[in-house]
Formats: sequence, structure tokens, C-alpha cells
Amino acid sequence: MIPYKLVRSRRKTVAIHITKNASVEVRAPLKMPKTDIDRFVLEKEKWIEKHLSLREQTNENKTSFTLNYGDKVMFCGKEYPIRAKDGTQAGFDGECFYMSPNFTPDYIKNIIVKIYKILAERIIKQKVIEYAKRMNVTPKSIRITSAKTRWGSCSGKNSINFSWRLIMADDDVIDYVVVHELAHIKEHNHSAKFWKVVEGVLPDYKDKQKKLKLLQKKLAVQNWD
Repeated sequence: MIPYKLVRSRRKTVAIHITKNASVEVRAPLKMPKTDIDRFVLEKEKWIEKHLSLREQTNENKTSFTLNYGDKVMFCGKEYPIRAKDGTQAGFDGECFYMSPNFTPDYIKNIIVKIYKILAERIIKQKVIEYAKRMNVTPKSIRITSAKTRWGSCSGKNSINFSWRLIMADDDVIDYVVVHELAHIKEHNHSAKFWKVVEGVLPDYKDKQKKLKLLQKKLAVQNWD
């Protein structure tokens, strides 16, 4: 049998979870017999093997992810090359990401992240200001963070945050995430009323959700930590 970690709780059903480090976690009700849990795991063996393999491949891709001169990175949904440029300055000029020559891959990635954060501060915050006026809402604060699992968030006090990684998304997808978080100022939930607010601003928001999921899959095999 495939080895697994058993986690019991007050849940009513048993479920299998493949962790980020490619191990198996089985979540089961407190009183469910171990024999029943083992039987369930055996029945799901092919599913487990398939998803373990996918997770291991993802981890391998992330481990081997590097950036070098000549490589391309995403900005507002388009790919731009990384180029060496004499001098001490680094930035984005509309055609490429540039920096001094002879940097190591790790240092190149660090510089790209710094540039991304600067671009995100400028572009995302400006979009928030514009859409906030249009939606007649006022966020308490706007922050660009290093969040890995959320594109954006809105606190109970109406402070909104966005991951700098969002700057890689298509321009209209960034709009969607901005509108999504601003809509939470009116509705702090994901009720039908909330989605009506989003739809009132972006009638095709579902198309943008699909594009965001595609980006999420792409970034899942890239190591931007």
C-alpha cells in the first residue's frame, strides 16, 4: 500500500490530499476504522499514483527553473526578453527587461522580481484608483504583497492587497482581480449579490477567471520564491 499520513478530524467523509512535497495525506473522520481507510486508499491507488507523479514533475520543474539573459518573462500577458545592458541600471523599457551583464541566474531572478514589484505598485494601484471611482467605493489602503496563494484579498476593514505576481497576467485579467477585491468592499462574501457587483462592471468576468486559472497553472511550475 502507498504510505500515507493520517489526519483525523470532525469531518464526515474521507479524502485524499497530495501535498506540495509529493506525499499522501488522508483526511478521515475521528471514528472511521483504520481498515476502512486502508480499503479506501487501495481503491484510489491509481488516482494517487497519477497525481503523485504530476506533483513530482511540478516540483522537478520548479527546482530547475532559472532565468538567464535571453530568456523571456511575462508582463501584462505578454512575453519580453531579458537583456544585458552596459551600466548599473535595471528596469523595463517597454521592449525588454534590462540589467547589467554577467549576473548569475539567481541574481537575475531577484532583479526581475524587484522590477515586477515596482511595475505592480504603479500599474495595479492606478487601476484600483480608477475602478474605485467607477464603483463608488473607497479602500482604506492598497498594498502590493508577496502573497503566493492569493492574487488579491480584502480585509474586514476594507484594506485591499494584491500579489506582485498579478503583474504577469493579461491587462484585462488584472482589471478583473482589482474589481473582484473592490467588490468585496460592498459585499464581504461570494454571494449572488457580490457577483452581481462584479458583473455590473465586467460582464465577461468569467472569461477572465479562465485566463487567470491558465496563468496559475503556468506559474505552478515556475519558482518565483
